[in-house]
Amino acid sequence: MTEISAAMVKELRGRSGAGIMDCKEALKECDADMDKASDFLRKKGLATAKKRAGREASDGVVQSYIHMGGKIGVLVEINCETDFVAKTDGFLAFSKNIAMHIAAANPLGVVPEDLSTDVIEKEKEIYKAQALEMGKPEKMLDKIVDGKMNKFYKENCLMNQIYVRDTSMTISDLLIDMIGKTGEKITINRFARYQIGG
Repeated sequence: MTEISAAMVKELRGRSGAGIMDCKEALKECDADMDKASDFLRKKGLATAKKRAGREASDGVVQSYIHMGGKIGVLVEINCETDFVAKTDGFLAFSKNIAMHIAAANPLGVVPEDLSTDVIEKEKEIYKAQALEMGKPEKMLDKIVDGKMNKFYKENCLMNQIYVRDTSMTISDLLIDMIGKTGEKITINRFARYQIGG
């Protein structure tokens, strides 16, 4: 059994943002393997998220972010279960990071269900036309369109997007990590992004 040093705990904490005791436990469980310990913490967050799914997130914050000298502005509503968590530095930093991500990545909605049927149908028509133009067989069209739509959601739906500050994770992963750290249900409810001349 590898000895777990304070430096190892500190490194894992820096990577994951999890608490000291959680980092220590993860390193013990994973025999001091940093990557495995990171995954262990992520899975723990996922388990907490599943447990909390039925809870009501009726507290939270409306976070703002202004970028490029006032050229882009974002308001995002992020909910949690208690006022206590809503006021923590970790939750506020998470909210700020989400607002900054929205400013940079310009998503169209939080999840695919937020997108209007007009937007979705228009995209599908474009992908179908492109596939036909390339001479793809008729029976393959649905599969091709589905693949292209998944890519479209990854690029345009907040929860599916790659996090701009850490490309190894999606916004969904970031949210699950935050749920694991707070032990509360957290939801990104809605946002508005404003851009001068946009």
